[in-house]
Amino acid sequence: MNASAGVRFADLHAFERDLLYAVRALERDGDAPKGLAVKDHLETEYDGEINHSRLYQNLDGLAERGLLRKGKKDDRTNEYGTTDTAEQLLEAHAERRAEAVGLHGGDRA
Repeated sequence: MNASAGVRFADLHAFERDLLYAVRALERDGDAPKGLAVKDHLETEYDGEINHSRLYQNLDGLAERGLLRKGKKDDRTNEYGTTDTAEQLLEAHAERRAEAVGLHGGDRA
């Protein structure tokens, strides 16, 4: 648990978790991702269309909880980025999962 934000990874719904991972993956590929880039990224994993309303409600919710930064690119386009809190949650979760399957430090690919 991250005490500063009061948010635990286990408190997030699967779709919220997937959004955090998607935003983080897209950030690593370049600039701050826009909502439609996040949608496109997730649709390849979900093998189906993601409802715009569901997407943006959840992105806004994660921003309100301090897990995403939301900025305006222009009047119609928002950009998103993971916060330090989100990055800590994602890293801690990845480490727990790696430990659970026997991947330790140098064992990771």
